[in-house]
Amino acid sequence: MSSQIEDAFQPGDALTIVDVQNDFCPGGALPIAAGQEVVPVLNRYIRAALTKGLPVYASRDWHPRDHISFKQRGGPWPPHCIQDTEGAQFHPELQLPESVIKITKGVRFDLDQNSIFHETGLEHELRSKGIVRLWIGGLAEDVCVLASVLDARRCGFEVVLIANGTKPVSAEGGKRARQQMHEAGARIEPD
Repeated sequence: MSSQIEDAFQPGDALTIVDVQNDFCPGGALPIAAGQEVVPVLNRYIRAALTKGLPVYASRDWHPRDHISFKQRGGPWPPHCIQDTEGAQFHPELQLPESVIKITKGVRFDLDQNSIFHETGLEHELRSKGIVRLWIGGLAEDVCVLASVLDARRCGFEVVLIANGTKPVSAEGGKRARQQMHEAGARIEPD
């Protein structure tokens, strides 16, 4: 499987892992059903990317204690991924390399940042490295993965969604998200 992934990777590609954090996995503050199942899939992609010498990016929600997205502030979510807590840490079995480039989002006090591109400077970073195509997986498919894929397409990047490397908040939400990503021009891998 890893050799097939390696064969699919090309120069100008980057692997991007969205929010595979403890709070989004079973036992966390905002668990995605079977969220931990993306970890072995993404680990295979990480190994293949490293073998091909491609950069690996990993985003994380890193919310202040009283973040605007939390229910007590009128947002839709329970408190999650609070800075410097166990819940905000990457899943312990996710094999991020030392060379991983971390994207920290959700730090603003006045708004949420679902997309990895929302005021993070990521577009500039990718262009400076000559990246033209992103392979994206992570959590949750119908929230932060969706927002990130749509923004990547708006920025003109090619996108491949790692279908087995993402899980939605709800099955219905996941179905809608896949349709939106497909309509935006993202490729779903495997189809």
